[in-house]
Amino acid sequence: MIAVVDYCKGNLKSVERGLRAVGGDACITDDPTVIEKADAIVLPGVGAFADASKTMTETGQMEAIRKAIKSGKPFLGICLGEHLLFSEGTEGAEGSVQTSEGLGCIEGVVDKMPEYDSNDLRYKIPHVGWNSIEFDASCGCPLLESIKPGEYFYFTHSFIAPKSEATVATTTHSITFPSVVHCGEAVYGVQFHPEKSSDAGAQVLKNFLSIVESTLSR
Repeated sequence: MIAVVDYCKGNLKSVERGLRAVGGDACITDDPTVIEKADAIVLPGVGAFADASKTMTETGQMEAIRKAIKSGKPFLGICLGEHLLFSEGTEGAEGSVQTSEGLGCIEGVVDKMPEYDSNDLRYKIPHVGWNSIEFDASCGCPLLESIKPGEYFYFTHSFIAPKSEATVATTTHSITFPSVVHCGEAVYGVQFHPEKSSDAGAQVLKNFLSIVESTLSR
């Protein structure tokens, strides 16, 4: 069973439907015990990093996810879920607290997307709509199996993850930012919404199911 984590940050049903449409056994849950015992975890979400961090910490979800990842279970973070893979985020942090704590799987601070590019051209923020992802076709990332460089996906966000060794694919909108990250054996994050990205998005979800099945068969 794939646990779709409910931490009060939206688009849960569409993610669950997307996983089921490609053959996944998905279940929405907010129970840390269920999350930790699941075969795999999907962390979706639309909202502020700080709110998500607070809710997940208080409910025990943060620790349950860390334990599951440490045990080698596949993980897919979508949009805010991708951001939460990183050590810190500035979105929603208030007062003297400059950042909030993430899962810490990848070092770096998630921060606001710049409004102007290097040529001082202004871009609309939030970044909403279809955009392409670029990556080395020979990278061998299992999540991008059958996906071609330049494929379009649906984005809606104002904050971006920092570039790191975990970056697999990038997208450009005022700045070039990571749109797919991969760390550890089976921990992935995507800035776009695969559940809203037509056939290409369905392929990404199908690829994640294949990763889960491969992990279970070991």
